[in-house]
Amino acid sequence: MTFLLFFLLVLSESRADSFEEAYSDLEHSRTIYISENGPRLSVDTAQPKVISQRGGNATLQCKFTRDPTSPPNPKLRIKWTKLTSDYLKEIDVFVAMGFHKKSYGRFHGRVYLQAASKNDASLVITDITLEDYGKYKCEVIDGLEDDTAVVSLDLQGIVYPYFPRLGRYNLNFADAEKACRDQDAIVASFDQLYDAWRDGLDWCNAGWLSDGSVQYPITKPREPCGGKNTIPGVRNYGMRDKQKERYDVFCFTSNYKGRFYYLIHPVKLTYDEAVRACQKDGAQIAKVGQMYAAWKLLGYDRCDAGWLADGSVRYPISKPRRRCSPTEAAVRFSGFPDKKHKLYGVYCYKSDN
Repeated sequence: MTFLLFFLLVLSESRADSFEEAYSDLEHSRTIYISENGPRLSVDTAQPKVISQRGGNATLQCKFTRDPTSPPNPKLRIKWTKLTSDYLKEIDVFVAMGFHKKSYGRFHGRVYLQAASKNDASLVITDITLEDYGKYKCEVIDGLEDDTAVVSLDLQGIVYPYFPRLGRYNLNFADAEKACRDQDAIVASFDQLYDAWRDGLDWCNAGWLSDGSVQYPITKPREPCGGKNTIPGVRNYGMRDKQKERYDVFCFTSNYKGRFYYLIHPVKLTYDEAVRACQKDGAQIAKVGQMYAAWKLLGYDRCDAGWLADGSVRYPISKPRRRCSPTEAAVRFSGFPDKKHKLYGVYCYKSDN
């Protein structure tokens, strides 16, 4: 038994020596890893963010690469969806499979594939609306393989705080959506509010955002607005009860196709007279969003307080001067006066359509 163990030990050492001699040249060589084949389909975007404006067009870039050894697939499917602001749902936008193509909902007739090459899945959106703002997902399905890429569509525009005649903190989320929509705007996203804050927006009243959160931007910390010794930033109340809780709202609007103007009139007007005066001029009484867009995007400047569609009285100043917003460029707010007061002019809007 002892002899057998000794024999096996010698044999083992001998084989070990033989291995080291035979493969001594691998001592300083690199380790080689063997992996499975890579993905047979990949989707990417050369431009993850596209900037346009209301009424314009935009191309959301998306291209895919197939395994060159794969045979052509006539059932390859390209699908575009829009992600909701809370990322919980996807809204169908466009689907293509071979010669079959379909656009959905409010995108119907406004979207198509660029198809610049056989691997081009880029989506063209025409006549862009405010609601088109957001993130879009490009998905390519090739048999059992699929891959996705996300593209953001941003719009040039302006965020503005809003509250109705009822006063501050009177809007639940549905009311907030309607309030913005009635004034030619949509509820702003956090990204839009953040960009506005970086551009100098300072507002001490909390307002709804499109994801259901309530926030407000502070550039000059002070005691009633989160504390004097705090740092500037966008203050966040978090996600709130959309039905029960009431706040103001931050609205977003963009370029328009039309003309915004102050109506030259011989006398001051009541609200009802203002509405009729614009109609007589072939226009409509202007909305709050249209005034903000004219002020911010076109540099509109007028030192005359005038009625707007919501019954408020405002005037836009892009060139600060004495008696006309001497300290800053702003849309000045004179309140919601009695509609029977004959004290103001009127701002009108005439659509190109």
